[in-house]
Amino acid sequence: MTTRRRVERRFPPSARVSRPPLSIRPGDGLTVLERDAEWPAFVFVQNDLGQRGWVPDRMLSRSGARATALQEYDTTTLDPGPGQVVEVLEEDAEVGWCWCRDANGALGWFPRNHLSDANVD
Repeated sequence: MTTRRRVERRFPPSARVSRPPLSIRPGDGLTVLERDAEWPAFVFVQNDLGQRGWVPDRMLSRSGARATALQEYDTTTLDPGPGQVVEVLEEDAEVGWCWCRDANGALGWFPRNHLSDANVD
């Protein structure tokens, strides 16, 4: 079931993703580079083509710094401003992010703690 939530705060400029999103598929080989301090369920990975992105660690089978993707994942994020309404299509409570659609129809991840608790009609 989808809900509509109001954006309460925006990403700080230092946290906005400026690189192209990374899409992984089951079986993709990855190198794990680091764990996120603010979002500890995420690790920063690089695929064999040099593309990088943050991926939930639970979606990987790891052996040291090497990992294999267990499922599809797309690192696309949204950057809506405060007061804008997004449609929450999926909420991943374990990592604290939601897959959303913005008013322009763009899809991407956005932090749950940046959204209102109340559904917007």
